Amino acid sequence: MDGMPNPLCRLTLEQLRRRTSMKWRTYPQDVLPLWVAEMDVPLAEPIARAVRDAVALGDTGYPAGTAYAEALADFARTRWSWDGLAVERTAIVPDVMLGIVEMLKLVSGPGDPVVVNSPVYPPFYQFVGNMGRQVVEAELGADGRIDFEVLEDVFARVRKQSARPAYLLCSPHNPTGAVHSAEELADVAALARTYGVRVVVDEIHAPLMAAGATFVPYLSVPGAGSGLSLMSASKAWNLAGLKAAVAVAGPDAADDLARLPEEVGHGPSHVGVIAHTAALRDGGAWLDALLTGLDDNRRLLAGLLAEALPAVRYEPAQATYLAWLDCRALDLPDDPAAVFLERGRVALNSGVPFGTGGAGFVRLNLATSPELITEAVRRMAAAVD
Repeated sequence: MDGMPNPLCRLTLEQLRRRTSMKWRTYPQDVLPLWVAEMDVPLAEPIARAVRDAVALGDTGYPAGTAYAEALADFARTRWSWDGLAVERTAIVPDVMLGIVEMLKLVSGPGDPVVVNSPVYPPFYQFVGNMGRQVVEAELGADGRIDFEVLEDVFARVRKQSARPAYLLCSPHNPTGAVHSAEELADVAALARTYGVRVVVDEIHAPLMAAGATFVPYLSVPGAGSGLSLMSASKAWNLAGLKAAVAVAGPDAADDLARLPEEVGHGPSHVGVIAHTAALRDGGAWLDALLTGLDDNRRLLAGLLAEALPAVRYEPAQATYLAWLDCRALDLPDDPAAVFLERGRVALNSGVPFGTGGAGFVRLNLATSPELITEAVRRMAAAVD
């Protein structure tokens, strides 16, 4: 499988515009969409084959079994040198965000505080708020990483107001792409234990590591046994439309996971489970080609911005296929994305919905061809010229 072509260079703009998903149908055709987390790639052949086989067989019923969790455990062992993912402490959930909701229901109650590190993935605010929990921000440091003094202060505060506070950790972090180190995660676990805060961690971007970066599963660090993790193949293999994710409990959270209502397991797509299992088992070579392409795109974006938009600060991320661009020096309104859309016809994510620390930033999706990234930066520069 050596020499597998870069998946990001396989589809033309004309082919992409035939797609009917959110990324390509939200804006008019003259807008270049580099926003929502969909990748401009064809489906990896092992996944396409598994889906075709299921459809040919009419295998489109309800999900069953532990194949997905077993494939994830094998992937974790191979990719992250972690053999602690116990299949008996897993559950299939519809997707990562709905899984987060169910995990928070297990460890907190209505009105309880849920701590997040802002700026962070906007659905954290939406889903947590809609389930009747109070979102409490612990803002990241200036370096885009966890500020442990701030986090401890917030933990102490929420513990005083509630007996069941929770911490929703994004790992790797979206939008900054920071990869939390083993030491940082161990510090999180220690603080959570000290203040009686339950940790639920979104690890959906875990397979998407930049060269030189190493993902550390939260449940692998000392003291994290009461944690609950959500993992999925959806981001790394572009499977958002094939719904399925895995909830993983640490040893001390097994009893919590056992209380998960049975009907939650009916929500995932059976075909989705088949697709995700195939991705984890047989999609490694495709993923490696993707990661190489993303590394190239990070370097490309850095060079293009340095030349055409030097006022925009960009630090290539350690993970994800997202770029967090600091546009504050452009002297634009709090929402530069609106300017790039209106004047440049490029759709980026506004930083404002990411919470405190997001104003003046935009998030750009790097999971596209070098040609479209080049055109996007050209349009962005023209928009502020």
